[in-house]
Amino acid sequence: MATTVRNARRYKPREQNKLYRWRWTGKNSHGKSISGEVVATHRGEVERELSGQSIIVKNIRRKSSLFGGSGRINTRDVTLFARQMATMIRAGVPVLQAFNIVAESLRNPAMRSLVQKLSHDVAAGSSFSEALRQHPRYFDSLFANMVEAGEQSGSLDRMLERVAAYKEKIETLKARVRKAMYYPAAVVGVGIGVTALLLIKVVPQFESLFQGFGAELPAMTRMTITLSEMAQQYWLFALGLMIGAILFIRQGMKRSDAFTYRMHKLTLRIPILGGILDKSSVARFSRTLATTFGAGVPLVESLNTASGAAGNKVYERAIVQIREDVSSGQRLNFAMRNTDLFPVLAVQMVGIGEEAGSLDAMLNKVADFYEEEVDNKVDALTSLLEPLIIVVLGVLVGGLVVSMYLPIFELGTAI
Repeated sequence: MATTVRNARRYKPREQNKLYRWRWTGKNSHGKSISGEVVATHRGEVERELSGQSIIVKNIRRKSSLFGGSGRINTRDVTLFARQMATMIRAGVPVLQAFNIVAESLRNPAMRSLVQKLSHDVAAGSSFSEALRQHPRYFDSLFANMVEAGEQSGSLDRMLERVAAYKEKIETLKARVRKAMYYPAAVVGVGIGVTALLLIKVVPQFESLFQGFGAELPAMTRMTITLSEMAQQYWLFALGLMIGAILFIRQGMKRSDAFTYRMHKLTLRIPILGGILDKSSVARFSRTLATTFGAGVPLVESLNTASGAAGNKVYERAIVQIREDVSSGQRLNFAMRNTDLFPVLAVQMVGIGEEAGSLDAMLNKVADFYEEEVDNKVDALTSLLEPLIIVVLGVLVGGLVVSMYLPIFELGTAI
């Protein structure tokens, strides 16, 4: 196992960035000209593979990265792969043959190439789980651990089904959280865009009209014209500032765990949204731990996997501390309580599960409960924001329009 982990670490940097498809031509042992495609990380790997097949290579040409023109690999592709492999293996199809059948059925060329690479690794002597660990960008530790548990227990099909079910639930939860975050941001963004358009393009047209009135403009109109002049003068600066802030935050979160931790801690304090993110992290932790521990993975190793699946650095650090406490002999529910982060209900349910010897079942119930809580919170947030945003935007845009027509109304009254 230690050797496998070291190999995974050695392959990770290269594999993450340079998994390519290669087109080759050459001659076989009978002197016949042949050609084909191979998925590999570098040219030397292609040469070694072909040499092992007694092929004399004439030419090797790199076609594309898995992240090039052949498309991206997303969680849906990985979930479909797990589900199809489970079906094939349950039907009694050998693993290598299952790889080939699944690869042919996949529409995403990048995923098809990756499955072919897995097939090659397994054919070369690696186990299924070892082959997965060489591609950590696409197959996380939970996937590899579950497959390894299935290989050892002879229940590979059931473990793959669990992986697929787990990923589907986690993706559904992520989609709900994204809705809670992106919906108000998108509506507010549209509102800002419409307001900026009015101030920069429409108001100046009215301003030139008002100059011929020869009368003092209403205070509301003067204020709108002042805002328009500021928008015309500083809109590029404001736009650059917003883009710069977004890029700064994104780069900071990519390069610094400490910065990411502070940003995640800040988001947890946002009213309503923070509660949704809290419950989402608890649900993801519980679902991941239930899935891995229920598959026979030791609790400490399951906690290690769960820490990376929490989706929030604050919870990730807390789970790492829980893992340390559990590895030193402390019970899971006590370790969770000591973090002052997990809800009392979740801690109590975990304690009951430990006492009853049904920890995985209780963790699944915790996950179900908090996933439902997230759904309810998101629905409530959407119901609250929709009328609120409409009112705010109506007042904002309507106020600008009224302020521009006030002088015209007053002129009509004077006439």
